[in-house]
Amino acid sequence: MIPFVRDLEFQYGRCDWVSPLIRRVIADNPGPFTYLGTGTYIVGQGEVAVIDPGPDLPAHLDALLAAIGDERVTHILVTHDHADHSPLAAALSAATGARVWGRSRRTVTQAAGFDDDHDEAFRPDFEVRDGELFDGPGWTLEAVPTPGHTSNHVAYALRQENALFSGDHIMGWSTTVISPPDGNMADYFASLERVKARGFSTLWPTHGPPITEPQPFIEAYIAHRKAREAQVLASLAQGPTTIRAMVPVLYAAVDPRLHPAAAHSLLGHVVQLVDEGRVISDGPPGVEATLRLA
Repeated sequence: MIPFVRDLEFQYGRCDWVSPLIRRVIADNPGPFTYLGTGTYIVGQGEVAVIDPGPDLPAHLDALLAAIGDERVTHILVTHDHADHSPLAAALSAATGARVWGRSRRTVTQAAGFDDDHDEAFRPDFEVRDGELFDGPGWTLEAVPTPGHTSNHVAYALRQENALFSGDHIMGWSTTVISPPDGNMADYFASLERVKARGFSTLWPTHGPPITEPQPFIEAYIAHRKAREAQVLASLAQGPTTIRAMVPVLYAAVDPRLHPAAAHSLLGHVVQLVDEGRVISDGPPGVEATLRLA
């Protein structure tokens, strides 16, 4: 079972020091995909980096600018281009003069019917390279590409605290949605293994509280995905069926508002199983496609 962490003391718009080098401001955009809201991180003092500016909310921009004060923003770093992470980057860049780093998406369109929309206007000033370093007085951030949730997802490691800003790749409050065609389950498993191998002391997701025991948490995350894969195969062992029919059974304990996202995560598993030759789909894999064991 995943040891979720969900308790967090905060106020919207308030800037909280959460470690010697990290401040966090949470946007007022709670929801079934964003939990309490988007947590924007400010790293360093004097010359700072901002990670995941968040949704295009004027109140959140005002809160970030108040938290930064007369400090200089040297880098705006984006984990991926979902609408709760990247849209405010342009306004923050205009207000501070800082440039935006991130990764462009590999695919053009998101799967239909999924609520966690891409920010179609997102265009980073610079494409982040694997292992690229960003630094300021007393801090160094390293780009750690973590595709899976999206093709362009990248996390950022803070070397001085052996911490990782994990975006939506690993979250303490929930599992992560892997929604094809841009999301890819095989990539996601590989990215989980990459983060696990680094041995970070703390993970700072964009939504929710930090994960302070990353190794057992990541192991539980992987085990959960493998168990879900086994459930898909067990369902298909009973005969041909569809993802649409599997969701209410496999996700009976999950908030029904999340069932569309669950369907797309199941699709992520199915696409991987089809690619591996373990499952056959009548036509392209999709929520309504009839599936059977190979």
